[in-house]
Amino acid sequence: MKAYFVLAEGGRTRLEAREVAQPVAAAGQLLVRVRAAGLNRGEFIAGHGLTPAGAAKAAGGEAAGEAAGTGERVMGRAAGAFAEYALMDRREALPIPAGLSFEQAAAIPLTFMVVHDMLVEQGGLQAGQWLLVTGVSSGVGVAALQAAKAMGAKVIGTSGSAEKLSKLKDLGLDVALRTRGPDFSHSVLEATGGQGVNLIVNTVGGSVFAECIKSLAFQGRLAIVGYVDGKLHADVDLEAVHSKRLRIFGVSNKLRGAEQRASTVAGFRRDFLPFFAEGKIRPLVDRVFAFDELPAAKAYMEADRHVGKIVLRV
Repeated sequence: MKAYFVLAEGGRTRLEAREVAQPVAAAGQLLVRVRAAGLNRGEFIAGHGLTPAGAAKAAGGEAAGEAAGTGERVMGRAAGAFAEYALMDRREALPIPAGLSFEQAAAIPLTFMVVHDMLVEQGGLQAGQWLLVTGVSSGVGVAALQAAKAMGAKVIGTSGSAEKLSKLKDLGLDVALRTRGPDFSHSVLEATGGQGVNLIVNTVGGSVFAECIKSLAFQGRLAIVGYVDGKLHADVDLEAVHSKRLRIFGVSNKLRGAEQRASTVAGFRRDFLPFFAEGKIRPLVDRVFAFDELPAAKAYMEADRHVGKIVLRV
């Protein structure tokens, strides 16, 4: 079968198409005929460590398709999703809600499970509270906006593009801040009556970390999820963290075990899957690329031209 592999070389990543044997499902696994797979920026950032230098790694992390043998439409996290067939942990395979295409379904698993981790499991976001999303037009950023609005929260988002912010107003973005720099805390405090936000999803990285700390309310929470700016280090105002009783947490699955990942899936199934089934959330797919266009899709993502998710049709 055809499959893509990703390699990290010289601080960058590149893709390589190969012919490989079709995978065989072991106990507890599901073989899936992949129909669509979502792109995720973290996989292509060498500094994230998801692709170790040297050996090639099967590319792709989330897929939608048909379960081999039954034809059931399923979606879920799947290592090596940029291929004709991939394996899923049966505990992580989810039914695709009626009315969603394979392309829309492929935009859900990784992104929205990360968002559930940030907003619900660790973030404790409640209806009526304020959420700030830096880099709100990214795949995770848009998903965080959509989920937070479905939960009844208010959302502030930053982006350097007025056009992107305008599109997200239609999804319920309450306050749009046009900026790529660490200069938004004053506007955030003004929008929240001087209180600050209850939760921040930082998809940008270390360059805005200090500004995020300034923007948090008492007992605020800061989720670290991305490094689009390439900055993995930042100064920490310990006095602010101390006095405001702040919580700073990461959402990577890199070191989590299968049981821990499965618990996240169970939470997503309980809290978020009904939003898709009821039509309260429809994944925002920016563009769909053909299977042999994956390198072009990667370049499109790295050019930061998208709003929402980029999907590969297999």
